[in-house]
Amino acid sequence: MPDLGERLRRPGRGAEDQAVSRHYDQLTIFSGNSNPELTDEICHYIGIPRGRAEVIKFSNDNTFVRILESVRENDVFVVQSFAAPINDAIMELLILMDTLKRSSAGRITAVIPYFGYGRTDKKDQPRVPITARLVAKLIGVSGADRVLTLDLHAGQIQGFFDVPVDEMSAMPLIANYFAQKRLTNPVVVSPDLGNTKRARNFAEAIDASLAIIEKRRLGNEDRSEVLNLIGSVEGQSAVIVDDEIDTGGSIVQAADVCLANGAAEVYAASIHPVFSGPAIERLRHSALREVVVTNSIALPPEKRFPNLTVLSVAPLLGETIQRIHTGASVSAAYRATEAAVVTR
Repeated sequence: MPDLGERLRRPGRGAEDQAVSRHYDQLTIFSGNSNPELTDEICHYIGIPRGRAEVIKFSNDNTFVRILESVRENDVFVVQSFAAPINDAIMELLILMDTLKRSSAGRITAVIPYFGYGRTDKKDQPRVPITARLVAKLIGVSGADRVLTLDLHAGQIQGFFDVPVDEMSAMPLIANYFAQKRLTNPVVVSPDLGNTKRARNFAEAIDASLAIIEKRRLGNEDRSEVLNLIGSVEGQSAVIVDDEIDTGGSIVQAADVCLANGAAEVYAASIHPVFSGPAIERLRHSALREVVVTNSIALPPEKRFPNLTVLSVAPLLGETIQRIHTGASVSAAYRATEAAVVTR
């Protein structure tokens, strides 16, 4: 039987043999301007320098990108969160990937710790867009061969992409943090019915009971009305769990509902700290004992407050990037980083 090298040199070899022959050169990680600190933490975890690139805006508001090193046949990862200014962040990523594709990169993976526009994932009103699908299509067209992201607002968004998607979750990281706190008689609270599955999994991870707040959203103005509390929180340490905190209205309202129903103390746990509009003032003056988030979105000093705790997702993303690069199991990244609770 001919050896592997001889089979790979044969013309007209089968798809399986071609897959074996495809390889990528060195791992390179680039960053847009949305969260360079997270990119540096990821690079530090892996033990490589950040790729050199120039990402600027001209005076006419056009975005310009120049790659300052060779990426030919490299396995390239581009880290960019879709956070404010979100449209600039998206355009930077698209232009970065197009530039890398035209620079003969071997494979391009878009690493999107926070996928903005994820809440516009369906037509829930007449004559409205499905922007999450549009953005997903743009990412594929601009040169991405695959996508790595954290905790999409809705799981079906994975299906909007035409390239493979690895959706990791930072919830085990936050659950581990709360497990180490050893709260007295904890109860996990979902601030709405749509978040129940995430809250139930979190409750199982920290061995807590579950309660659910039933509410309805009022129009497109980030306002909601609480209808009912399903379950008991009386005398318990309540942990309100959601995938993101935007204006803070739902979390603060949920905290007030828990306290009104006899909760001893209330915490908030969320992956993506969007913190838009009045969020900081609301959270700063709320009854929440602690707000725990991750650095999936960069937080400037003006968006920090005394009872805010930020956990780093760099070990999880760094481990996952290495496993994608080497073709190892991505799901095993959780086990490899389960002890890595890094507070910033």
